[in-house]
Amino acid sequence: MTSTDTVTQCATCGVEHAEPLPQVCAICADERQYVPAGGQRWTRPEESASRGASIEFTEREVDVINLVHRNCPGIGQKPALIRTDHGNVLVEVPNHINDEAVAAVRGWGGISAIIASHPHMYGVQSLWSAAFDDAPVYVSAPDEQCLGLRPRNTVVWGGGHGGAEIELVPGVRASQPGGHFPGSAVVHWTAPDGRGVLFTGDTIGSVADPGWVTFMRSFPNWMPLSGAVVRRIAEHVSRYDFDRIYSNFGGCVPHGARAAVQRSADRYAKWVDGEYDHLT
Repeated sequence: MTSTDTVTQCATCGVEHAEPLPQVCAICADERQYVPAGGQRWTRPEESASRGASIEFTEREVDVINLVHRNCPGIGQKPALIRTDHGNVLVEVPNHINDEAVAAVRGWGGISAIIASHPHMYGVQSLWSAAFDDAPVYVSAPDEQCLGLRPRNTVVWGGGHGGAEIELVPGVRASQPGGHFPGSAVVHWTAPDGRGVLFTGDTIGSVADPGWVTFMRSFPNWMPLSGAVVRRIAEHVSRYDFDRIYSNFGGCVPHGARAAVQRSADRYAKWVDGEYDHLT
């Protein structure tokens, strides 16, 4: 495994940073996240390992493997490894890495490309890239300034809010509807059953009712997006044929996801635009 001694992480969000460290993690200081009341704290993968940090693997469906954090720093995202005949794509990045996790991923076929939907999901992406022959790490151009540490094989792509699309491996594409962050990305994959799957990060959030989704600028701080932005996101993802959604914390829409996005966007926009104010 690659050396972890050059990487320091924010203990709150888990995102990697290089020396010299800032006074406070810029990702956490932003209004979409938070600095804990106790103040900024930094950690390293070795420190996490000493506390029993590990990565477990669960199969969401055929060829979609979730990497689940145990005793790791950060906010507990569940990255997804998409397995294809043309190479595997890691969507979102763990906040920890160790030899056992690397060996397990090698057993699943390795990693050909790494993409985080937005900066909260960067994790220790430089270490995961290095562990897999400097697999390319795709970073949305509007969010490039959020990199606390730049992986050796960083690929900056797109301009946000529009038609920019990139093929990560054949059959797996990413684009940038924006919303949660200006460069927030979604990843589309055509599964072996012929139906599409959309990995949405925090651009489109799962909710308790599996027939609906939601949209937020900040989930921890409950900050909404405008109706116009939500309609833009829904229009953007309508280019894709998808039956299922997987979000970045283990939630999903198990079927009918494309229609769920459209009706949810319509409901959301009507509420924030005041059409239902008479009900309040």
